[in-house]
Amino acid sequence: MAAAAELQGKYQKLAQEYSKLRAQNQVLKKGVVDEQANSASLKEQLKMKDQSLRKLQQEMDSLTFRNQQLAKRVELLQDELALSEARGKKNKKSAESSSQLSQEQKSVFNEDLQKKIEENERLHILFFEADEQHKRLEAELRTRLEVLETDAAQHQTVVDSLTRKYTDTIEKLQNDKTKLEIKSQTLEREAKDCRLRTEECQQQLKNLQAALGSRLEESLCIINEKVPFNDTRSSRYNALNVPLHNRRYQLKLRDLAGQALAFVQELVTALLNFHTYTEQKIQIFPIDSATDTVSPLNQKFSQYLHENASYVRPLEEGMHHLFESITEDTVTVLETAVKLKGFSEHLASYLGFLRKILPYQLKSLEEECESSLCTAALRARNMELHSDMKRLIAVFEKLHTYVSLLVLPSTKPEGLLRTNYNLVFTNIAASLHGFHDILKDISKHYSQKATLEQDVPTATQKLITTNDCILSSVAALTNGAGKIASFFSNNLDHFTASLSYGPKGGTEFISPLSAECMLQYKKKAVAYMKSLKKPCASSVPYEEALANRRVLLSSTESREGLAQQVQQSLEKIARLEQEKEHWMLEAQLAKIKLEKENQKLKNSLSGHLTETLQEHSVLPNVAEQKKETTEKSLKEPIRSTSLIGMLTITTDNEKTPDVESREDLIKNHYMTRIAELTSHLQLADSKSVHFHAECRALAKRLSLAEKSKESLTEELKLASQNISRLQDELMTTKRSYEDQLSMMSDHLCSMNETLTKQREEIDTLKMTSKGNSKKNKNR
Repeated sequence: MAAAAELQGKYQKLAQEYSKLRAQNQVLKKGVVDEQANSASLKEQLKMKDQSLRKLQQEMDSLTFRNQQLAKRVELLQDELALSEARGKKNKKSAESSSQLSQEQKSVFNEDLQKKIEENERLHILFFEADEQHKRLEAELRTRLEVLETDAAQHQTVVDSLTRKYTDTIEKLQNDKTKLEIKSQTLEREAKDCRLRTEECQQQLKNLQAALGSRLEESLCIINEKVPFNDTRSSRYNALNVPLHNRRYQLKLRDLAGQALAFVQELVTALLNFHTYTEQKIQIFPIDSATDTVSPLNQKFSQYLHENASYVRPLEEGMHHLFESITEDTVTVLETAVKLKGFSEHLASYLGFLRKILPYQLKSLEEECESSLCTAALRARNMELHSDMKRLIAVFEKLHTYVSLLVLPSTKPEGLLRTNYNLVFTNIAASLHGFHDILKDISKHYSQKATLEQDVPTATQKLITTNDCILSSVAALTNGAGKIASFFSNNLDHFTASLSYGPKGGTEFISPLSAECMLQYKKKAVAYMKSLKKPCASSVPYEEALANRRVLLSSTESREGLAQQVQQSLEKIARLEQEKEHWMLEAQLAKIKLEKENQKLKNSLSGHLTETLQEHSVLPNVAEQKKETTEKSLKEPIRSTSLIGMLTITTDNEKTPDVESREDLIKNHYMTRIAELTSHLQLADSKSVHFHAECRALAKRLSLAEKSKESLTEELKLASQNISRLQDELMTTKRSYEDQLSMMSDHLCSMNETLTKQREEIDTLKMTSKGNSKKNKNR
């Protein structure tokens, strides 16, 4: 699926790039056609300009020739004038006569000269205009040439980039093709392996089904014969069954109870501080008890507040008892949480205390508002606190009602249905959040009130410090309430899930009595399991017992073996007794030496005398002890361990092991062996059930693998089709682009040739213009 999605994405990308390149190709075609038209127009313009230049050159040549003729004629005329002037000096008379003729000739020459000068000026102007026009054309052609060169370079870069792109895409597609081929090969191998595995698993399943079917028939026969009564059918009897023990839930609940206990302890300390500091505040403001008498209302209020510890402390104790009741071994549900009732009662007593002090607190605030020191702003803050205290009592009443509802399953189960547990917990979380919000408002109003009371002219340092203490206690209260609210809302799902489970096959515990009986049965079951976990006494191995049974059948052989065992045990006992006597004597001698050393240090002279006396007294004692130990060893019975069991005999060999004791030992051994075999059978049954479940899961996984394999084969076919189609499209696009690139390269070559021709023509024009300019300068 992933490979097909990647191929589709790549195909879409290639299609988009192909469409973009087609659009770019059309634009490039249009540009090439436009450039060809521009080059053709430029060629025509160049031809026209060449023709005009040739005409102008011919005119220039004719004008220069005419100018040369005129210059020669002017020189001739100047020579004639000089000759006529020389002759005039010689004969003035002849000059006067011929002056009239010369003036006429001068006037004719002057007119002719004037015309030639005007014509020369006009030709100079035309030449200048033609030169400027030529320069302008040259500049325009140069700019156009530069633009065309830049366009050609850009087109070349675009063509190069397109060729690179298409080569990269072709390489990528080839790489993808190779990767997909490798993937398809691996998938085919995996499919083959899966087929082999499925065949093996199907064979195993058949064998297991046959084996489990036979075992099921046997177990059903055993159940029908051996199980006379099924207690799960009756809800009353099922409530007495011990539910499945979830140790993780119990540890989690204990952890949560510990966190709740810590939060309640913080809340209790904050409440104690709040009540004590409010009592101090009443004694200071608005009337200081040190200077004047406090009103009887405030006296009564302070008296009640003084009793706050007797109502607040039990809350912590109740929560502590509840925490201690939640252990790892118990089943903690609402039906078994008996200690929750104590916490509810303590909460009710604290609520009664709050109700008792509420009217006094409200009246105290009203009395403070009526005093002359109270400003309007302070009066407004007092009225806000007046409403906040009422809201606080309402929230505590809500909490008490919901906690008392949680107590009902352990006292009166018909009072609260199991379906309403979730609703009660959510309402407790909401009321805790409301409690936190009210405490926020109280802290805000108390802080504003404290700032206003500091501005009162009769405010003392004692009042400021008590206000600071009240503010800190209220802040601690708000923090504690916020922690409890967030803690309860975060663990709400766990409370609703873990505090509502019951015995297997049933939905609930019917009564608290049945829950209590269940806990007793659980304790008995735990004790029984612990007794089972105790290590068994060392028994005779089965093979040895079978081997010894043959020996026991023949009485003579058994008696000889027993006699040998008794002799060996007696020898061991005698040896041990000797060692015991030896070490007893050694110990006594060591004690005597110690006492001697101590007495030597005290008094050396008296020590020698006491040593001799002790030696005389010790020797008979040692002899007596030896006699006593030997008598005890003779009287005490001796136990010897054989392959069959424990045998008890005396040193006199008066009593021999009876046949009945041997039979009891064998019977006990076989009973223990039967118990071990039954436990092994149970383990084998549980393993077979587990193996059956694993086989079913494997069969499901096999079916899913076959389905996924089919889908993957279809996707592989689609992917191969897409790859072939993409390869064909790539080949066609590659050919079209190669044709376009060849066409573009031909066009560029032709454009380069035309540009070189234009450059050559421009160079020739420059050379001709330079030659003309030089000729004009010379003229």
